[in-house]
Amino acid sequence: MTTEEIKTFMPQLMVDVEECPVIRTLELLNGRWTAQVIYQLEKYETIRFGELKKQLQGITNTMLSNTLKNLEEKSIIKRIQYDEMPVRVEYSLTEMGGEMLPIFYEMSLWGTKYLKKADD
Repeated sequence: MTTEEIKTFMPQLMVDVEECPVIRTLELLNGRWTAQVIYQLEKYETIRFGELKKQLQGITNTMLSNTLKNLEEKSIIKRIQYDEMPVRVEYSLTEMGGEMLPIFYEMSLWGTKYLKKADD
């Protein structure tokens, strides 16, 4: 999308902060671990709690549980519990969660281009 296309689209976004889709999306990604959990789930079709925890250096069980629960409540991920002993639980992105991939891609492009400059 070009800058001109964005400027044409921007008036549609100029609504109350509570209704702005950009602000609401950023709020959805708010939190130290939220975006990292979504990113890890984008890499795997399904993943179990323990494997996900291994991918997220420094996260506690409680924080991972809370982050997963929050994302499940927002329909970004789905949790499937299998009635086995021991209980097996797998996490994956919902269709809505998977559609966040282009957002992460664009953020990656922007970060690659500008974050090094911002750190200098």
